[in-house]
Amino acid sequence: MEMIRFPALVFGVAAVLTRLVPAADEWPQFRGPHSDNRPAAAEFPTAWSADKNIAWKTPIPGHGWSSPILWGDKVFVTTAVEEQASTVSGRRRRGGVYRWELRCLNLNSGKSLWTRVATRGEPRLVTHKSNGYASETPVTDGERVYAYFGMTGLFAYDFNGELVWKKDLGAYPMQREWGTSSSPLLHANKLYLQIDSEEDSFLVALNPKTGEEIWRVMRDEGSNWSTPMIWRNKKRIELVTVGCTTRSYDPENGELLWKLHIGGRSSSSSTGDEELLYLGSEQRQAGGYLHAVKAGASGDITPVDGAGTSAGVLWSTAKAGPPMASPLLYQGLVYVVQRRSGIIAAYDAKTGGEVYKKRVTGAKAFWATPWALDGKVYVLDDTGTTHVLKSGPEFQVLVTHSIEGRFWASPAMARGSLILRDVNHLYCIRDGDRRAGH
Repeated sequence: MEMIRFPALVFGVAAVLTRLVPAADEWPQFRGPHSDNRPAAAEFPTAWSADKNIAWKTPIPGHGWSSPILWGDKVFVTTAVEEQASTVSGRRRRGGVYRWELRCLNLNSGKSLWTRVATRGEPRLVTHKSNGYASETPVTDGERVYAYFGMTGLFAYDFNGELVWKKDLGAYPMQREWGTSSSPLLHANKLYLQIDSEEDSFLVALNPKTGEEIWRVMRDEGSNWSTPMIWRNKKRIELVTVGCTTRSYDPENGELLWKLHIGGRSSSSSTGDEELLYLGSEQRQAGGYLHAVKAGASGDITPVDGAGTSAGVLWSTAKAGPPMASPLLYQGLVYVVQRRSGIIAAYDAKTGGEVYKKRVTGAKAFWATPWALDGKVYVLDDTGTTHVLKSGPEFQVLVTHSIEGRFWASPAMARGSLILRDVNHLYCIRDGDRRAGH
């Protein structure tokens, strides 16, 4: 039985948040320092193409859909390099011999600083042929970088590439052999991993210095692919995990704060502000809703008898759930992109009402999470075209920027640089001859 703690009001929240929020000029994890895909405004590139403002383009061997991360003058990215061919049967990739790599590049030049082979051998699980074995984005605290390769292992390196520790968290079957993608998360001297599978699903907190387990909670969940998020709201700090039942935990000890049954299959992560948290699931298995959860929610907040609201849920909107990319919250609207149709929808953040739902001309599919800056929403399609939309209730594409490739990974943005990953390369986009951070 799950035990839910009914927390008291947390005093001094503002002071706590000031201490714990990461620096805005770094991009240490999936979706950035605040898990909101919002870069700092300073020196962000304004335009790019195959022959304009490409500071560097570096080949990355192997296959991986993890996002790059940035800290200081270093870029980190993971990949799985196939040394002996695997067998592709239908939609599954089986067997083969791989080496799992963490790569460190110089942000200004794109040159390799070091590459470390975390492990080598046959994959422990079968995966979908479009997924691969390096879909989890690494995370860093500025001293160490943590690379999680799904069921293959977790590895901690210092910034010189020296292995600090490694840990095996087990291998568990995934739904329909689709593989894994949930990335690790750092907060307040704890490293969190959401490991949901067809058996023994759990959430674990580790000591990032040693890999020692601090706490573990078992989860009544099937397979999920979403990444946990730290939600800093006006009441407290929460650790949110999206799943068929979305749950929020106390990040200090793993005690359950609230839960919301949303159904469906979950690949996207949540986003939020001090008032509300926004999350949803794909439109299958009774899912497809986009929900807004109130700060301070407690207990089981699942709406009953078909209602779209409850004591902890402000609104729920049908057929609005994010299928793959995470939602973007910006200037009072929640933006959701569809995976295969090239459609973007905007919803009122306070009411859940649909503001618009439009097909973006020329876009076929969206896998990467959109980002926003200076009154604009940036949407990267899988062919390498970034569609720049005017923020607000009017659907308007202002301009497009294109580089050729296959883009499924979400970008990294810091120090005046935009880092994009396609299936074969990392691109650094920067205005003119400007050096990173200058």
